[in-house]
Amino acid sequence: MAALASSSSSLLFSSPPSKLPSPSLPRLSFSTSSFLSSSSSSSSLSLSHSFNAYPISTRRYSASSFTVQASAADKKKVLIVNTNSGGHAVIGFYFAKELLASGHDVTIFTVGDEGSDKMKKPPFSRFSEIVSAGGKTVWGDPAEVGKVVAGATFDVVLDNNGKDLDTVRPVIDWAKSSGVKQFLFISSAGIYKPTDEPPHVEGDAVKADAGHVGVETYLAEVFSSWAVFRPQYMIGSGNNKDCEEWFFDRIVRNRPVPIPGSGMQLTNIAHVRDLSSMLTVAVEKPEAASGHIFNCVSDRAVTLDGMARLCAAAAGLPVEIVHYDPKAVGIDAKKAFPFRNMHFYAEPRAAKDILGWEGTTNLPEDLKERFEEYVKIGRDKKPMKFELDDKILESLKVPVAA
Repeated sequence: MAALASSSSSLLFSSPPSKLPSPSLPRLSFSTSSFLSSSSSSSSLSLSHSFNAYPISTRRYSASSFTVQASAADKKKVLIVNTNSGGHAVIGFYFAKELLASGHDVTIFTVGDEGSDKMKKPPFSRFSEIVSAGGKTVWGDPAEVGKVVAGATFDVVLDNNGKDLDTVRPVIDWAKSSGVKQFLFISSAGIYKPTDEPPHVEGDAVKADAGHVGVETYLAEVFSSWAVFRPQYMIGSGNNKDCEEWFFDRIVRNRPVPIPGSGMQLTNIAHVRDLSSMLTVAVEKPEAASGHIFNCVSDRAVTLDGMARLCAAAAGLPVEIVHYDPKAVGIDAKKAFPFRNMHFYAEPRAAKDILGWEGTTNLPEDLKERFEEYVKIGRDKKPMKFELDDKILESLKVPVAA
């Protein structure tokens, strides 16, 4: 198959307004460290954020810094149980910072040991930003959450860690017995069944055997005030799972970008600030959010080829896109490419209709910021091997610059 060089504009798709019935799950049967790592935050908080947190009262956000004054009556005590690896870890980091900027009291509880090697990587290596903003950081085993937080009380708990009921049940049960009023859970848009009518919207069929589904069902049975959020792919400073970086790695080294299939497959890539803003709206509008599932995604889709072209444009460099058939090449596309080799995207209809939320993701602009950081940390100069790429390109007889 010949190499394809493309310079046409990227394809992005926006969804029309929708009036969706309120989606909800059926309620039928079907090494800890010391707790306090910072000074307590006051009821009035003034913060400026480098990652551009946004006041929830204005759903069309400005990229400028801002100051928030929160009254004691509106202040919530929030516990974030955060995973210690993978793409979702950055959600808890951004959520904590946005909550603090909105004047809430935040404790972020990270799975594992504060001294582990994982904590040397972002976003964990940037937790000082949470502490300096008045937040608290603790580490430990979620199954012993009561011991870890040493009897502290919370109004809201977000579980951004568990992927199955065995992992999340102890947190849900403790929260219920401790008088927590609202429980939020980070699920995944990956639990939707493939559909002939994309995009995925709240209420679409899900895989019954998916671990997240068991958590969603149990949560609805136990808590009266709950909400579930299903994210997809995300970008943002502090993410430790490659997304845009995968494309930058090849583009800056003048290498072809191998994309499985036609490249016209649609996906959804959201800036993590949008995920954190949606979660913060749910905290501040608990009655509206209660009992609902929200696709925690951008309101636009992008083609796989479009993502490659947008990354190239952000870098100010040309890109050569090569398409291939994974089976013909003998490659597992899951290992060779960072996204699913299929149409896989959802729309945030429920968040717009129910919460009045609006997204701010702007891939062309956000990728420029991401490329600046990519260069700043020196990844563009880092020695890299592209063994799977080389196998693909060799099978297609596509030359690679030395």
